[in-house]
Amino acid sequence: MLNWSWNRNVPNAAPGSADALPPARVPEPKDLPGKAKLALALGGGAARGWAHIGVLRALEEAGIEVGMIAGTSIGALVGGCYLAGKLDELETFARSLTMRRIAGLLDLTIGGSGLLGGMRLTKRMQEHLEGIAIEDLDRPFVAVATELHSGHEVWIDSGSLITALRASYALPGIFEPVTCNNRTLVDGALVNPVPTSVCRAYEQPLVVAINLNYDIFGRSAVVKHRASFPSEEEPRRRIKDLHLGTPGVMVQAFNIIQERISRARLAGDPPDLALHPRLSDIGMSEFHRAGEAIERGYTETINQIASLERMQEVYAR
Repeated sequence: MLNWSWNRNVPNAAPGSADALPPARVPEPKDLPGKAKLALALGGGAARGWAHIGVLRALEEAGIEVGMIAGTSIGALVGGCYLAGKLDELETFARSLTMRRIAGLLDLTIGGSGLLGGMRLTKRMQEHLEGIAIEDLDRPFVAVATELHSGHEVWIDSGSLITALRASYALPGIFEPVTCNNRTLVDGALVNPVPTSVCRAYEQPLVVAINLNYDIFGRSAVVKHRASFPSEEEPRRRIKDLHLGTPGVMVQAFNIIQERISRARLAGDPPDLALHPRLSDIGMSEFHRAGEAIERGYTETINQIASLERMQEVYAR
């Protein structure tokens, strides 16, 4: 039985003779397989969105290049700051937040269209992002927002970066809507919480979604329920439920909307790979837990590095 090797030369064979085998060719750099860049769909999730910082840190550490970012809500904030070269500043800000500092950033409004005006947060962004246009970034970036009057999904891919970020995270009832070119814009998570469809529309070969709401509620269900007759216990139960407060009820309702829409949109337009940091115990308003969220995003990404690298090679062919 012959054990034949293509880089084997027959001993004492004259060069060019029929018995001589050609030497093995060493591949030139241009022949080596390339690696596809990642298009990231950074999902919304309020305070849980600090996990995106950990995701980006892990990708940088592994040398995995990002070719495009589409972001919704806080995903747009983190993605926009990253492409603008301001991720360090954003992480420092996030880790510095305490309950007291968060309260200091809130500018309550009376009679407006949101509980918070958002101008104090805008001023903080202006310190680092003032004058930056989306088209000046070195890679494509899209912030997803929702047009309030029509319900249209709005993709902001040019113009002021600060305005795009504010529009994308303008949670209805909490932040005032943003008026932009005669459109009234609010949080993009109302229509597209994890914007993989945006990356597909930009013809990106390898789309990776970061879904922050995967383990919040679990599988949806339909529950058959019998309506009880009025009793003495019902008022007490209602009072107990109302301890959430109006903002708490609004946030929980938004949690449900965002999670259900995410499942439907991702089922219809799935990413090539999805990352699911475990964040169910971090509330949407717990921005002071940035360190925990960042670490969980980092850990989830590190655990998927081998899969990401393999997919990069496959999609580059």
